Amino acid sequence: METNAQKSEQPEPPPQAVLLGIGMGAMLSQALGVAAELGIADELSSGPKTSAELAKAVGAHGPSLYRILRSLASAGVFAETGERTFANTPMSEMLRSDVPGSMRSGARFMARPWHFAAWGNMLHSAKTGETTCPTTLGTEIFEFFAANPEESEIFNDAMSAMSAMSAPAIVEAYDFSGIETLADIAGGHGLLLSQILKANPELKGILFDLEHVIAGAGETFQREGVADRVTTATGDFFKEVPNADAYIMKHIIHDWDDDRAVQIMKTIHQAMADDGRLLVVEMVVPEGNEPHPSKVLDLEMLTLPGGVERTEREFRNLFERAGFRLNRVVPTKSTFSILEGVKA
Repeated sequence: METNAQKSEQPEPPPQAVLLGIGMGAMLSQALGVAAELGIADELSSGPKTSAELAKAVGAHGPSLYRILRSLASAGVFAETGERTFANTPMSEMLRSDVPGSMRSGARFMARPWHFAAWGNMLHSAKTGETTCPTTLGTEIFEFFAANPEESEIFNDAMSAMSAMSAPAIVEAYDFSGIETLADIAGGHGLLLSQILKANPELKGILFDLEHVIAGAGETFQREGVADRVTTATGDFFKEVPNADAYIMKHIIHDWDDDRAVQIMKTIHQAMADDGRLLVVEMVVPEGNEPHPSKVLDLEMLTLPGGVERTEREFRNLFERAGFRLNRVVPTKSTFSILEGVKA
């Protein structure tokens, strides 16, 4: 048996091998998207199946599907338990569409052809500082979603899945008592707001977003039993938002450059009571070389919406420019933190 000492003596992979692994990461990402799109994890929920059986069930080419699943199994997504036979693993269980915390919609979103094409033009962003969307998609990303309902739905489902992962940690970490009405600005299908309302029975909520987005929220509020405490509003958050005691924005400010982020926050500042609170829920980028998901997600912001993932110091500057004081940063058990602002 190999001891820990022997393991520690094993040489580090050469730089060439590490670089090759990073370079080939896009292939594995696409393989994950294929498995999610085809619903492979759902097909395996009843037990192991051969790649031929899976291909027949999902309408795929058997030998090709085997090669895709074999690559994923090498990364711990699925397990090849016998000759061309696959079973779910704890990771692939999270690709099922019927489990809490499902990542299926997120994997589908990341592997969409238009998404890969936009990332493929990152050199354009590096040279110009512009997003890749106009040159790749013919328009900016949110206009693209408005004109492509299917892609918009996949995106919103992915964002709801992300909210489902982080919402319990956000609800646990922050004390919402003392707030009468909480407005969720650009809150999508309302999953985070519904979880906050469930945990705070005295609280009322306002969900604010674009009309084509907010149309999908009613089912969420009914399912979570909070529909009688929520109103909805649509509009342009650069110009006007509803009046409320406190405002929350999750993964919104990172979509925008500093000037436009400040304008959104100024709009809230104008609508908010003097003793109100602004809660910005974002990843906070750690300084230095410390690995963190925000540092890779920042490349998504660079190439698609033109936004930025920020350090605490950079957030503090945004709050000050918008007329707020960054009161505190509340960490959560997720990758997100809650940045609490009050009027300066």
